[in-house]
Amino acid sequence: MIPSPRLRCPRRQHMTPPMVEFVPETVLKRDLFSETRKGHFAGAPHAAVIRRVVTAAPFWSRPIGWVLARREIAVLRAIRGMRGVPQLHSVDSDGLYRSWTDGTPLHLARPAHPAWYRDAHRLLREFRRRGVTHNDLAKPQNWLMTPDGLAALIDFQLASRHRRKGWLFRLMAYEDFRHLLKQQRAFAPDFMTPTGRRVLARRSLPSRIWMATGKKLYNLVTRGFFRWSDGEGTHDRIDREGPGIIARLRSLPGVSDVALAPFPLPSKGVGIYAFVETAEPTALAKTDGADLVQPVAALPRRADGTPRADILQLIAMNQMTELDALVEGDPALAATAHAVAAGRLNFSDRRISRMEVG
Repeated sequence: MIPSPRLRCPRRQHMTPPMVEFVPETVLKRDLFSETRKGHFAGAPHAAVIRRVVTAAPFWSRPIGWVLARREIAVLRAIRGMRGVPQLHSVDSDGLYRSWTDGTPLHLARPAHPAWYRDAHRLLREFRRRGVTHNDLAKPQNWLMTPDGLAALIDFQLASRHRRKGWLFRLMAYEDFRHLLKQQRAFAPDFMTPTGRRVLARRSLPSRIWMATGKKLYNLVTRGFFRWSDGEGTHDRIDREGPGIIARLRSLPGVSDVALAPFPLPSKGVGIYAFVETAEPTALAKTDGADLVQPVAALPRRADGTPRADILQLIAMNQMTELDALVEGDPALAATAHAVAAGRLNFSDRRISRMEVG
């Protein structure tokens, strides 16, 4: 059982700190509206907790940050007890605490079994029963495949709780369902049904209007003025810079494959860790773009030959305990993964300084 601080409303004044101390380990994300830290409660070091700190944002953007945080809090309360979603632990005057969701983002996991998609549909049906819509399921980063092969969802800052299931709720629930079908079409088209294809072909009128008008303005403001990408987690920089880094590394002599993973840079945001399968590691000294470049004799791979992004992510984050659990039962995979881990370059990101927590 995870010890949990008291639930408190962020609107109340003179709030006391949580009853149980939060021990931060690393900063996962920083943007203009909050800072997201991963750690644990004192006395429960093996149960990861996420701390979203709204007061870490600039003072002029905090009102928007609190709007987003309150949306997330309301929805997490509504879906309490559901499998495959974060669980809200507590709320205080600085932000909120919620459970960590273990899993691989959809665009990296690329689930090729119908069980994952059935479970994802189960999530949306349960949302509908509870009057909740996610509203941000077009991004594959918000979908996870858990270690047991099931579906999970994260990033509820844009989600909505509907007390009345009127036309707006039905419209937004329909869009959630349609975005799941888009993910299925992208990663497992063989599982698409004729009904699913018909739904994808019928985008709602408000959605068409949004894409033609509001979405363009939203992108202009967030990505242009604020220099902020709305992707959850730390994969945004890889999406933006990754193709160029991979192309440069693959052009070097002796390089057979490249895999990238994000990792937090304390006080500096998100770094890119490049794992380079190469017979000539000395050639890597001539590259730039990635923050860390590690030559490896062999990348850990799945049965279909694709690199194990989940294993490489743990190595990039220096999470050796989790790595051991992930490769347990597969001696060949464990040997390859541990060989890569033995040469890892990141040893300093697991903890953030007390001054930074401040």
